[in-house]
Amino acid sequence: MNAPPRASELGMMSCHVCRLVTAYVDDPHAHCPRCGNALHVRKRGSIGRAWALLAAAAIFYIPANLFPIMRTQSLSSKDDNTILSGIVELWRAGSPGLAVIVFTASIVVPMLKFIIMGYLLVSVQRSSGFVAKQRTRLYRFVELVGYWSMLDVFVVAILSALVHFKILSRVEPLPGVVYFGVVVVLTMLSAMSFDPRLIWDNRKSQ
Repeated sequence: MNAPPRASELGMMSCHVCRLVTAYVDDPHAHCPRCGNALHVRKRGSIGRAWALLAAAAIFYIPANLFPIMRTQSLSSKDDNTILSGIVELWRAGSPGLAVIVFTASIVVPMLKFIIMGYLLVSVQRSSGFVAKQRTRLYRFVELVGYWSMLDVFVVAILSALVHFKILSRVEPLPGVVYFGVVVVLTMLSAMSFDPRLIWDNRKSQ
């Protein structure tokens, strides 16, 4: 089965900001007639930026897991919890459901994003035309779950605000939560920098 024609073959291109489809313009200074953004067939430096942001996220992910993200203080104790120790404490405290949610958002989702983005970038660099439709779905999955990785940051922020109303206890955010927030932002920027149209540039037939 022959693959359907590409936009470039039909003399068309789209703005990657507002998605307006226009006639192909061979001009590096061309701008979208609707939103005014620069027009180009593919995002410039897409692969390099995506790799750089992904590598930076992987580096920050190490201290995000090693450093504590939250300190719980009361009259009798003071506990510093990392992501993993916090998950264990939730499980021991009788909240297995919440522990599973935090584990998924803080450990599983970031690792999946690293693996999927790495796979997409390598496949594009190797000019692979294999299972382009499935790879596009993987990219959409990364975009969809990206925001949910902020769950840990939201939990710490909400606990810090709520527990401060109590006189005998206190919750403070620690450096680990900052590193984790940086990881989430960098992985989201990496996905945004990647141009999914590159996946289809080398496909034979789908």
